[in-house]
Amino acid sequence: METLQRTRVMSGTRPTGRLHVGHLVGALGQWVELQSTSEVFFEIADIHAFTTGFEDPQHIRDSREELVLDWLAAGVDPLQATLFLQSGVPEISELHTLLSMIVPLSWLQRVPTFKDQIEALGADISTYGFLGYPLLQLCDIAVFRASKVPVGKDQLSHLELGREVVRRFNHLYGPTLVEPDAILSEFPAVPGTDGRKMSKSYHNTIDLADDEETTRKKIRSAVTDPKKVRRNDPGEPEICPVFALHHLCNDARVPWIRDHCRTGELGCVDCKTELAETMNAWLRPVRERRASFDRATIDRIITDGTDRARIIAADTVRDVKRAMKLL
Repeated sequence: METLQRTRVMSGTRPTGRLHVGHLVGALGQWVELQSTSEVFFEIADIHAFTTGFEDPQHIRDSREELVLDWLAAGVDPLQATLFLQSGVPEISELHTLLSMIVPLSWLQRVPTFKDQIEALGADISTYGFLGYPLLQLCDIAVFRASKVPVGKDQLSHLELGREVVRRFNHLYGPTLVEPDAILSEFPAVPGTDGRKMSKSYHNTIDLADDEETTRKKIRSAVTDPKKVRRNDPGEPEICPVFALHHLCNDARVPWIRDHCRTGELGCVDCKTELAETMNAWLRPVRERRASFDRATIDRIITDGTDRARIIAADTVRDVKRAMKLL
């Protein structure tokens, strides 16, 4: 009865590489909060990863366990959350096939990210699977009848398409699926070591899996205020990515750092040295949790979660097929 009264939430991540501190203060922090108040399902979206990474399946395979390690390190609890493998729940793909029969092609083509991503990544990803990516995202949600989905503003168009598909299905075949609502996520902007947004694709990240010496090297090489050439030059901390990173792990010292950077009393080398030490201290509990899990434990967590997910997914697909007179 307690489970039935809790809001059901679904989210997921593509296994395309290790997670970084931007994920830690963003989606992962939100997941840890949600798992104590809601019934949560977190997906290792390995089928989704093939939409852009189909040429390197081994990387996707290797990244699955790394992804779960990062989740656990951040505080995701497999006793409170269901962690599952997308490809291990074939009901998701079956639901995708069934719902694709009622989705007009124009609905998929009008999703803004479809053309944007093709322009950014090239025509090679202009595949049938990539066009249907937003529908598969809906099936990840709908197969669990989740009513809430954490999304950023850039994903709202995907969710709205999913809501339209659910409404169309329920209109054609009767009330069967749940129309999901967004939990709009506003996360702090975390700059990478090159000043751009921290992103795996830019190779400018501080990863949860990095050791402390790697973190020091990355921070030592980080860009700073370009006008502060010499130690005693006055700086503009507001445009410096190193200063922005102090907010994550060294917040109490931010006013002092800001003032002494502006006057030129604090040099960039000393500022980076302090950031590296405080960043490592902040990440140390995360990295210790990460190191405490072995591969056998990770495999068991994924297998158990996927088995639980399939039970719920099978019920949904059965109801969908009954509504469509296939059973």
